[in-house]
Amino acid sequence: MTDVKIGLETHVQLDTNTKLFCGCPNEEAEEPNTHVCPICLGHPGSKPQLNKKVLEEAVKVSKSLNCDINDDIFFSRKTYFYPDMSKNYQITQYEIPVGEDGEVEVGTDEGSRDIGITRIHIEEDPAKTEHVGGDIGDSDYSLVDYNRAGTPLLEIVTEPDFRSPEEARAYLQKLAQMLQYLEVYYPESSFSIKSDANLSINGGEKVEVKNITGTSEVENALKHELKRQKRAVENGKTVSQHTRSYDADQQITRKMREKETEEDYGYIFDPDLTRQELDEVEQGIDIPELPHEKAIRFRQDYELEQKLVESLIAEKALAEDFEDLADEHDPELVASWMTGELKKTLNYNELSYAEAGLETAWMKYVIDLLEKDDISDRNAEEVLRTIVDDPQHPEEVVEEQDLLKAGDDEVDSVVESVIEENPDAVDDYENGDDGAINFLVGQVMQESGGKADPKEAREKILEKIE
Repeated sequence: MTDVKIGLETHVQLDTNTKLFCGCPNEEAEEPNTHVCPICLGHPGSKPQLNKKVLEEAVKVSKSLNCDINDDIFFSRKTYFYPDMSKNYQITQYEIPVGEDGEVEVGTDEGSRDIGITRIHIEEDPAKTEHVGGDIGDSDYSLVDYNRAGTPLLEIVTEPDFRSPEEARAYLQKLAQMLQYLEVYYPESSFSIKSDANLSINGGEKVEVKNITGTSEVENALKHELKRQKRAVENGKTVSQHTRSYDADQQITRKMREKETEEDYGYIFDPDLTRQELDEVEQGIDIPELPHEKAIRFRQDYELEQKLVESLIAEKALAEDFEDLADEHDPELVASWMTGELKKTLNYNELSYAEAGLETAWMKYVIDLLEKDDISDRNAEEVLRTIVDDPQHPEEVVEEQDLLKAGDDEVDSVVESVIEENPDAVDDYENGDDGAINFLVGQVMQESGGKADPKEAREKILEKIE
């Protein structure tokens, strides 16, 4: 059996109004090199100033991951010479991070494991390099856009505690969910989460795979790298410590360079930035209920199945609106509808719940109709599709399209019409083909525009033909 050790270094771009050390807008720009200033370009004589919001968010994440918060911190210069860092060093934290020695529980189908959090620190993002005509290894030339330079990053470093690519993916999914609840990361924003993954087998040297975006891509990259190292060992080769890139299209890794050591970076204290005391910052931070905590409460308070709970807490806004609706309605109905018909409609439109902009009052109106049995499931879903495509109060849609359930007289009339128009299906049922009744029910639903209740329609059809 192969002994696998995996560690992750995850970089979270923070969605603050301004960059880490200057007042430039921290947002995408239409043109390259427009959201820049002497500070983020590293011009001589420019003086960085720390964004307080970034420090607060770093403390918030550190507390949520059960880290020890250091009393005070300082920033260092990490020296390296790449075109995406114009001042030839990156401002980061090395000696003393914001938080360290944390822990988070991660579960997969194989069970749960506590993953150690080594450190959480703040650093600036370098500029963005665009390789024209190929990738980093075979492009015709490269362009550099400094708009991203100085974007605040939170780096979360784990211990090499993962034993499979699946565990690494589960951790990243949980981390992204926690960051969303902390309002540090928004999946619908342009800001990203990227990871560097370190993997070694059987006590050998570790190989780092750089800049992987997305949880599934991290799993895929690690699966490939695990296979690659296994093949190398089986063929009598030695795995050396080095850095690789990941090609998501081909799902392979490629060697980039030999791995630098920490000594290669020549860390020194940054004299332009003062030390920061964290006592007052930590005291002012309140941690909201986190998704795994909410999951436990939902199961206890609402007696919901695990799958329903997992689907509800996947989005903070969805979970919050569920609670508002469940206070006045049957929690099981609300949960089933929000994680079923609602999510199916949102997924079809490639929207998150937050992006759809559905108001709680709109959801309450539809739930009211369902609970009173005034609308069929089919027509309730039709209402959803309409208001997601064209946001408006669902009452307008119901009235305009006449979607409330039909009365007895109307259903009776439709049933009679369907029986008269489909004598072959009636004969088939009378000759023992029970499936024919489903066809007749479907015809009733179609002719009534979904206004008939399928169960009621079935009962009325049977009354007429038996």
